[in-house]
Amino acid sequence: MSDPVPDLPAAIAEHLSALSEGRASGLRLKDGIVSLVLDVTGLSADARAAMEAALRTAIGDLPDVTQVRIAMTAEKRTLRIVAVGSGKGGVGKSTLSANLAVALHRLGHRVGLVDADIYGPSQPRLMGSEGEKPTAEGKQLVPVMSHWGVPMLSMGHLADPGQAIAWRGPMAGNALGQLIDAQWDGIDILIVDLPPGTGDVQLSMISKHKPAGALIVSTPQDLALIDATRAVSLFEQADVPLIGLVENMAGYVCPHCGEASDPFGQGGAEAAAAQMGMPFLGRIPLTIAIRTASDAGLPPAGGDAAEAAPFLAIARRLEAWLATG
Repeated sequence: MSDPVPDLPAAIAEHLSALSEGRASGLRLKDGIVSLVLDVTGLSADARAAMEAALRTAIGDLPDVTQVRIAMTAEKRTLRIVAVGSGKGGVGKSTLSANLAVALHRLGHRVGLVDADIYGPSQPRLMGSEGEKPTAEGKQLVPVMSHWGVPMLSMGHLADPGQAIAWRGPMAGNALGQLIDAQWDGIDILIVDLPPGTGDVQLSMISKHKPAGALIVSTPQDLALIDATRAVSLFEQADVPLIGLVENMAGYVCPHCGEASDPFGQGGAEAAAAQMGMPFLGRIPLTIAIRTASDAGLPPAGGDAAEAAPFLAIARRLEAWLATG
């Protein structure tokens, strides 16, 4: 608190500063009226309301105080959207998106997650939030808070489990808008898990919610890399910066004999990244541990096992890219 209140003990001023987490300034007392400015940048609506109520109670109980005036201000934050795409399905894009969000949260970032795979949502299972339903405030959805501290939204939270979502392109685009234009209070980075390919959802995303950058996922095999180049081309044509390429399912170590093999090939994605002139962000191995943890809604990036390391390494490279972008 930058300005002690005249005629109030310093201990009380320090107490009010603690209640506001150092966010209060311009504290004044005149004719029984206490006024102050409260910086609520980055706080959710509930956190803002709780802090305001605590301050009003604490100040209102002081002797000779008849009225409390609190002006709340906030810096306008720019929500940076990071799109995670792939040229084809089955390459682990959703697993990477979930673990990338959890890893960024562990690194101290305010991150949210949108499952934009309208027709085949999987993030509720991957993030352990199946059965959760978002609420609404006005015309905005309020994200579901996952157990990992990452707020998220998915069509899987809105539709019944197993329900077919048979929507045409415009309806899917409108659904994407509802998810991205939700109440992402306090969030700086929004990871958007796109459906595979280069269809209506991707086009709606680029035209209405242009990402700060796109990250492409592929397996090492030639067919997946051919499809990945199509995804790269789509973002290049739309002038969306390419953050880099991730190689998933890169090598398998038998848990019984320890022998390493490469069922999908080796190094293909790194070579493709070099050929396309884009950064190579890292490899994620094909392991039973990652698969079983993901199926159980326990993203490996949230733990301390060896499986967390590649996701944290990729998150740090994304962190560095965002810092210079």
